[in-house]
Amino acid sequence: MAAGWGRSSRRANPPGGGAGETPPGDPEQPLGDPETVAREICLRLLTQRARSRAELVDALARRGVPADATRRVLDRFTEVGLVDDAAMAETLAAGQHRERGLARRAVAAKLRQRGLDDEIVDAAVAGIDTDRERARARQLVDQRRRTLSALPGDVQVRRLVSLLARKGYSSGLAYSVVREALAEGDSESARQVEILDDVAST
Repeated sequence: MAAGWGRSSRRANPPGGGAGETPPGDPEQPLGDPETVAREICLRLLTQRARSRAELVDALARRGVPADATRRVLDRFTEVGLVDDAAMAETLAAGQHRERGLARRAVAAKLRQRGLDDEIVDAAVAGIDTDRERARARQLVDQRRRTLSALPGDVQVRRLVSLLARKGYSSGLAYSVVREALAEGDSESARQVEILDDVAST
């Protein structure tokens, strides 16, 4: 057994506490050999939410689990389906686009932050095509316009375009969608289309 494995981080008799009481936020160190510890840590993390293999590798490294034990445990977890980067990426991509309204490139960036490789990311965002992006951007604009109706038209335009930019949509698509939404409105909204045209031409 490697030195240090099998010991608990439970602190004995902290001041003011009962015997064997673990301080809040200081979970008990799993006991056993490196692979047993790795399995317990991974199961605990996967109970909280889906994790990529890279995230689990990082978590185990921070806990001092040897790389060979990490590899064996994660290979087994992958084999039985507890770790599935492709499935997790697909689920996350759909959720980020549908629920948060993120554009394809913003979704891809979120997935890469989870340690997923480019091939998996590209496959996961493949279904977010231009038509789906445009439709979702229009939904965002229509929802937001209802809260901006009391503001001057030029302010509405800036905020709508900025909203789409923050979600990762290109400036060309953002201006096009906002222009389309305003053109379908009243005369005041139609006037804002002219403002957009002026902005786009400068």
